Amino acid sequence: MLKKFLLIIPAVCCCFYLVAQTGRPVWSKHAANQWYGKQGWMRGCDFIPSTAINQLEMWQAESFDSATINRELGYAQSIGFNCMRVFLHHLAWQKDAVGFKKRMEIYLTIANRRNIKTIFVFFDDCWNESYTAGPQPEPKPGIHNSGWVRDPGKLLYDDPNLINVLESYVKDILLTFKNDRRILLWDLYNEPGNSNYQNKSMPLLKKTFQWGREINPVQPFTAGVWNKSLIELTNYQLTNSDIITYHNYENEKEHQQAIDSLRKFGRPLICTEYMARLRNSTFFNIMPLLKKENIGAINWGLVTGKTNTKYAWDTPMPDGAEPKIWFHDIFHPDGTPYSQAEIDLIKSLTGIISTSPNPPVVSLSY
Repeated sequence: MLKKFLLIIPAVCCCFYLVAQTGRPVWSKHAANQWYGKQGWMRGCDFIPSTAINQLEMWQAESFDSATINRELGYAQSIGFNCMRVFLHHLAWQKDAVGFKKRMEIYLTIANRRNIKTIFVFFDDCWNESYTAGPQPEPKPGIHNSGWVRDPGKLLYDDPNLINVLESYVKDILLTFKNDRRILLWDLYNEPGNSNYQNKSMPLLKKTFQWGREINPVQPFTAGVWNKSLIELTNYQLTNSDIITYHNYENEKEHQQAIDSLRKFGRPLICTEYMARLRNSTFFNIMPLLKKENIGAINWGLVTGKTNTKYAWDTPMPDGAEPKIWFHDIFHPDGTPYSQAEIDLIKSLTGIISTSPNPPVVSLSY
């Protein structure tokens, strides 16, 4: 979700990391592929309701917005999406663990009624390093993800005791939902090493996999690879994920190269972040490729809103003007699509519109 993305993964050594874990072992390739074969083609997006600026505003009691969640997941259902990737935050749990889990249950009930499964994300190294509970800041005009917060961010290094809170958080959530088939997958850590943390994120990444395997839910684990220059982190993620997930915001040629490099590991693939129109990663050239390759296709953004992800990473518009070309997102808050041509293509790929087995790749100049 930030400015670096996976291109080609170098060969890695599997031996050390596989024996370093405790708890249940990594799923075998056979088990992983069997599981994947039962899911059907997964397609969807990274979801936060348009009324929330970050994970805390989504999950805290005073700002949890089930009506907007229901309405916007309805937009997703209408175009044939069947999977959402949703970020959690430990602070919302720490302040109100019982209420937090009840709100997760409400979300899952809404999503399930829409025939949508969920990938929950625990930790994240992207965007603002600090955060507080309670009312969240208003968006900065024209600034991409101006209010998104890391988890655990800077606090992990300021408070040595936080690691105990994080362990309790992860284990409590996994114990509560370990047999919940509405949850597709646990994404343990989004872009570890981002924000220039690099290998500082390795201890938490390892611990999170360990905590998860001690609970041993029915759902598989992953931590998506995203930056080939972070060699140790990438090696660890690839050799400890049951299902390989990855981020790629490049064009179809470079995306295909990434797919080819990841196929060598013999595990199912899900792309959990793609689609940045200004980078020529679009629905028109990437989504058909992912369907052809039987790779889960999860783009960043459903409804434009307080996260400001219609604006590009590095091209702020401080006057808050409407960008000529949206960077992410599919719908306006009222359900009007950004591009009807995109909607038609997505529907053709998801089977909402009857079409031939090989729908044409549409070219569009935004």
